[in-house]
Amino acid sequence: MREEAPAHRMPHKIGFVVVSSSGHEDGFSARELMIHAPTVSGWRSPRFCQFPQEIVLQMVERCRIRKLQLLAHQYMISSKIEFYISESLPEYFVPYQAERFRRLGYVSLCDNEKTGCKARELKSVYVDAVGQFLKLIFHQNHVNKYNVYNQVALVAINIIGDPADFSDDSNITSREKLIDHYLGHNTEDPALEGSCAGKSDYISPLDDLAFDMYQDPEVAQIIRKLDERKREAVQKERYDYAKKLKQAIADLQKVGERLGRYEVEKRCAVEKEDYDLAKEKKQQMEQYRAKVYEQLELHSLADAELMRRPFDSPLQPLVHSGSPRHQPATLSLPQQEERVTENRFADPFPQEKPSSHSLDISPQHPTGDWAPPTIDPPRRTHLESLPYDERPLPAVRKQPGAAAVGPEKSDGDVSEGPRAGAAGDPEPLTEKALREASSAVDVLGEALVAGAYSKTWSHREDALLALYKQLMEMPVGTPKEDLKSTLRASVFLIRRAIRDIVTPVFQASLKLLKMIITQYIPKHKLSKLETTHCVERTIPILLTRTGDSSARLRVIASNFVQEMALFKEVKSLQIIPSYLVQPFKAKSSPHVALSQVALLARLLRDLGLECSGLTADSVMKFSVSALEHRVYEVRETAVTIILDMYKQHGASVLEYLPPDDSTTRKNVLYKTIFEGFAKIDGRPTDAEIRAQKKAATEEAEKRKKEEIKALQGQLAALREMQAEVQEKESDAVKAKNQDTQGRKAAPPDAAEIPDNHYLDNLCIFCGERSDSFTEEGLDLHYWKQCLMLTRCDYCKQVVEISSLTEHLLTECDKKDGFGKCYRCSEAILKEELPRHIKMKDCNPAKSEKLANRCPLCHENFTPGEEAWKAHLMGPAGCTMNLRKTHVLHTAPTLPLGKSPAVTKSGTSGPKAGSKIPTPKGGLSKGSGRTYTKR
Repeated sequence: MREEAPAHRMPHKIGFVVVSSSGHEDGFSARELMIHAPTVSGWRSPRFCQFPQEIVLQMVERCRIRKLQLLAHQYMISSKIEFYISESLPEYFVPYQAERFRRLGYVSLCDNEKTGCKARELKSVYVDAVGQFLKLIFHQNHVNKYNVYNQVALVAINIIGDPADFSDDSNITSREKLIDHYLGHNTEDPALEGSCAGKSDYISPLDDLAFDMYQDPEVAQIIRKLDERKREAVQKERYDYAKKLKQAIADLQKVGERLGRYEVEKRCAVEKEDYDLAKEKKQQMEQYRAKVYEQLELHSLADAELMRRPFDSPLQPLVHSGSPRHQPATLSLPQQEERVTENRFADPFPQEKPSSHSLDISPQHPTGDWAPPTIDPPRRTHLESLPYDERPLPAVRKQPGAAAVGPEKSDGDVSEGPRAGAAGDPEPLTEKALREASSAVDVLGEALVAGAYSKTWSHREDALLALYKQLMEMPVGTPKEDLKSTLRASVFLIRRAIRDIVTPVFQASLKLLKMIITQYIPKHKLSKLETTHCVERTIPILLTRTGDSSARLRVIASNFVQEMALFKEVKSLQIIPSYLVQPFKAKSSPHVALSQVALLARLLRDLGLECSGLTADSVMKFSVSALEHRVYEVRETAVTIILDMYKQHGASVLEYLPPDDSTTRKNVLYKTIFEGFAKIDGRPTDAEIRAQKKAATEEAEKRKKEEIKALQGQLAALREMQAEVQEKESDAVKAKNQDTQGRKAAPPDAAEIPDNHYLDNLCIFCGERSDSFTEEGLDLHYWKQCLMLTRCDYCKQVVEISSLTEHLLTECDKKDGFGKCYRCSEAILKEELPRHIKMKDCNPAKSEKLANRCPLCHENFTPGEEAWKAHLMGPAGCTMNLRKTHVLHTAPTLPLGKSPAVTKSGTSGPKAGSKIPTPKGGLSKGSGRTYTKR
């Protein structure tokens, strides 16, 4: 007998540990994924988390992954999951270095709306990738009423593959195939299927995720051991024993599913504190389990090793790791219906007739009779011909043969059979259909209407095409009443066909509608009332179809609505745009809302507002309400519409938005909108302003350091000169008149040494010098007299006039009450700002490089710091500087263009934006404080 290949070269379940995750909700750690059992709850992301979320798994060995299985949550569903693989983790894998992982692709999960979020999707993905680390990236969740915290979850993940470290694997496989060829063996022989001698890519059903998730763990272990014995029996050609084991395995699978269901019911009873029910379920499980084990012993299938039970032991993970002991969590929705979707069909799993030696696995009631009940032959349905992964999971056994409904229909509906099978005449109309379509039957004939009502989609399509041909061939001289009645009967059938789920029928209805509007009505010179009738009777249904579950039908419907709105016959009626600005219905589909807002954006670009049926008021009210929609894509499209409106109509759209302040900008959408306005106006955004200020501050600090360094050098040189002069002076002093001659012996250069007290009695803002300028005198001068300063009317602080606007916006105690006008750049009270902007009577400000801006007289004047003195202190300067009239005396001032001399401490004249200092006592130049009255 030929030696068979080692079993471990077949794809099998790969154990793994969770290396890390981006986060989890308490009690739902990613380590839950390491355990497969009916009672596990899996992983959940934190509440209101940021996306994407990540989980990194490490497989027990480097392997070639063949298949990934994901069991999604019933309502915490990620819209998309990406897969990455790597040979090793980066040294510092937080955050993960993307270049170390290779992207395999992604899968999309359905939003589960059709099942009311009461079913879970089992997604199987076939891959071929080698590595030891697998990273899963979860994207934004599907929105539904149950997922109030915007979480994503994964109940379980299963990895199926085989070890990758076999250098001679391909040689062995080729050699075995060559031997099989010469011996006449067929590797596809069904007799070998289910054993190690079968196909090399065969995956055992016992490694499938559905097996572990719906089987009692103890029974699952027994099934696996019996399966090993069955393979050994096949190898030794003990086929009767193998047949007996196979039947036992099939029966035990039903036992395991029932026990798993009992376990879930018991956990739910404990959660509800219904301990009587929990005790009853426990006894029911124990008695049922004991009865099954008794049957195994009766058929000589049990021994000490097989029946060893790990009593009271917790569930074990797929591989032993250093993680804490698993505490199983109860399922929130027990016995969920499951829905299975596949990316590719698996190989068919062979089915055999049941053996006559079946185990007695009928459940026993705790108080029932212990006599063995009669065994009913197992029901055989068409499901047995399906691949293993395509069968409904055990929870849907209540409706055998009922295939699960997927999230989106394919391009061709399941009812679309081959057209060749639709030969013959359509079935006659029912009484209900006759009553409903009586007016259409009178005009178009019963045969055509019966085709439109047929259960066969090809008859429905043929009826619409026949009607299309009939309308095209109607002669021009036909009476108007006949033309109108034919049109209205056609619209009746079109309305029905637009609702059809079959794509060819739907497309035929659109083709017929387009012909009626663009050819039939103009050809026969019918009035606009007929065009209005066609549009108003069909557009509501078409807008509903833009939210269809089929992506293809959504696109077709949306494109046709846009095309119909641009028909010259329809454009003048201005009907369709008015439908697009109607508020969203409370229970409308997210797809409908997204299509509606997207259509509005497209028609705004195509039609504009003039003579289109759209107004700035209707569009802005709709767009602002769309900003509150629960779907992100709807909100994003609404932002785009508002920005387009601002480009066309400017500041008038501001009336529909909240004020632009710090509170409003906390909302990301409004921040995006207002920053978009700034870009449209050519103004810098907040981020750009912050970057410019930072760069200017850094440049000023750099210049200041350079000036200080230069001044320190000059000061050192002066000290050396002073030391030389003093040395010469001491040599010339005479002994008898030391004091007198000492004063006369001062060198001529001594006068050039700057006085250390030069800034005393000097106002460093206006340049006025006075003996009365003591510390108290300067305080009084700053407070009431200095022409360069003013008092803030809101916080009573004294600030430079040149920095008054910046003070009101950033420093004043009432700064939150001010906003900045984008035209004049001045600080305006927020309650007056909308009116101020709307009036447009303010003098526009120029760039800082081109002109200074006076906050008192609101005039632009020459740029530069010295220009401020000329404007505020000169006779031809600012007319609104009230301190000019209160100046009691005038001290000699420094010439324009000059700054006060530099002291040893490096203090210089004022600059725009600086605070009020005093040369002595506490406040100093650039101290960052503002002068207040004491």
